[in-house]
Amino acid sequence: EDSEYHIRGTPTEAALLILGAKTGNFKENFDHPRLGEYPFSSDRKMMSTLYEVNGEYTVYAKGAPEVLIRKCKNLSDEETKKILNLQIEMASSAYRTLAVAYKKLNSATNEFLEDELTFLGLMAMEDTPREESAEAIRMAEKAGVRVLMSTGDSKETAVSIAKQIGLRTEVIEGYQMDELSDQEFEIAVKENTIFARVKPEHKIRIVRTLKSLGFTVAMTGDGVNDAPALKESHVGIAMGKNGTDVSRSAADLVLKDDNFATIVAAIAEGRTVFNNIRKFVTYQLSCSVAEILVLLLGVLLSPVLGWQIPILLSMQILFMNIVTDNLPALTLGLNPSSKDIMEDKPRNSVDILNKVLINVIIVTAVTMCVATLASYYVSFNVFGYSHEISRTVAMLTLILVEILTAFSFRSFKQRTLNRSPFNNKYLVIASVTSLFLTLVIIYTPIRSAFETIPLGARAWGIALGCSLVLLVSNDLIKFINLRNKKYILGTR
Repeated sequence: EDSEYHIRGTPTEAALLILGAKTGNFKENFDHPRLGEYPFSSDRKMMSTLYEVNGEYTVYAKGAPEVLIRKCKNLSDEETKKILNLQIEMASSAYRTLAVAYKKLNSATNEFLEDELTFLGLMAMEDTPREESAEAIRMAEKAGVRVLMSTGDSKETAVSIAKQIGLRTEVIEGYQMDELSDQEFEIAVKENTIFARVKPEHKIRIVRTLKSLGFTVAMTGDGVNDAPALKESHVGIAMGKNGTDVSRSAADLVLKDDNFATIVAAIAEGRTVFNNIRKFVTYQLSCSVAEILVLLLGVLLSPVLGWQIPILLSMQILFMNIVTDNLPALTLGLNPSSKDIMEDKPRNSVDILNKVLINVIIVTAVTMCVATLASYYVSFNVFGYSHEISRTVAMLTLILVEILTAFSFRSFKQRTLNRSPFNNKYLVIASVTSLFLTLVIIYTPIRSAFETIPLGARAWGIALGCSLVLLVSNDLIKFINLRNKKYILGTR
């Protein structure tokens, strides 16, 4: 419709059609009847077709040069060696190569022999990797993801492309894999990065061996012969643009842009989501445990310090649970990815809570509780405020420490005081909303429902001073851990 040619189907076939178009030979003009065909297979590494052209019967063949050239009759040993050296030279320059040949037949037959061919020449196709592939592989390996290449191309082509994208170049070919025992194959999988001239059975053997070694295996593929290995892997990833229907149906995921960098970006996004879930859960539990501790220790300390119990009233706790806990907690789920998210090694466990995070909950909850009770003590026992004012100060302190804890929980490694609060704008909005509603229940007539008292500057100073203790203590722990490279406060 737009008078432009567009590729449909596999890139290799499309490249051959374009080559023909450049020489004025279009597929639509070649309308001779096809009488027979031997389709391409990874075992034979070639394909042949039989056509009737102007009353003559001709076999056309294309395939891997090292396979097809041995079926040609018109080449001397010296010419064969010269052509194979040329093919290696092309492959070493990252070109994919195909040999083409033909022969004449005296009569039509559905079963013809693929021998006694006449060699025509080599076709070299440039299949350069995407610009972002090298950076994507660097990021994947930095994240502890081992990247392997399995290809039907020659080892020279595979090694050349591997060098361009920063992949290690230890290589083993399919015929070598056939000679290895299971134990030897395990060693080969550990030591090699490139698997060249592979067959479908090689791919599925590689996947099974990696799984037996304890790896979680994700595999990409686009062809029909990739389907068994895609199905066998933990996560099969088919190509959306150039993939076959068979590979897409066998896969778990379909990559719409056929771009390896998208897989790496998805890993980073998955890590971000998982970390945000951990932050959300850890924050919510820390706040809940802190509120319980405030009520419990308030009861235990009241006979000694003369406090009125409960320290916090039910309406005040309900307000905090609905407003000052939930709003910041929800925005932690929208926390952006950290720059060093891909520096962590892969997780062996998918547990949201582990021993480290349970320690975080305990330490944070205790600190929040101490800050809240300290504000009540200073208000009541030091400055002699009434129980009602002291209770309001304690409530305000707990609200402030919960908000500050949310900012601290944006990262378990990076300190809060030297980081912009606006890297999560939703948390800023939620915090401002929580503070505004807190002011509403303290300074408007609605305060009667929550039994709060309007506070002066000194009372605010007590609440702010006690709440900042938590922020400073968390940053101090992060600083010590970062310097000692011991992250007891979890990951990011």
